[in-house]
Amino acid sequence: MSYLVCLCLVGAVWAIELQPEPDYGPVAYEFQWAVNDPHTGDIKSQKESRKDDKVEGVYELIDSDGYRRIVQYKADDHNGFEAIVQREPTDIKIPLPEPPKKLVAAKLLAPIVPVAPLVHYSAPKAIIKQELSPGNYVSVSGPTAQYKY
Repeated sequence: MSYLVCLCLVGAVWAIELQPEPDYGPVAYEFQWAVNDPHTGDIKSQKESRKDDKVEGVYELIDSDGYRRIVQYKADDHNGFEAIVQREPTDIKIPLPEPPKKLVAAKLLAPIVPVAPLVHYSAPKAIIKQELSPGNYVSVSGPTAQYKY
């Protein structure tokens, strides 16, 4: 039996034909974008280009301390990813969020009046105990759940 299983596995592996990945031609792209919102202080941009396996780009943004961060990067198969990071001071003031307003309790003008309860309870009724004979009983069984894994 095990001989038959091994024979089937060998046949299945032999039937799989390995094919080289198709060549899709040269890869090239170029893009850029920018955001400039002085109200929120969100100022950033990026520019990137790729030709075959070489990528070059630069992005810059304004950090929360007001400095401009400029990152120039490149990547290729030989050197991997390389980045040069620079920081420059700016005169851009990042707006700070407004502090939360203080909550002030209002002075009550009317005296506090106790409110009647909405629910009225009645006295508990007497519980009647009944002695059961040794043969009287109740059997309760609930639904059962079966799980198949």
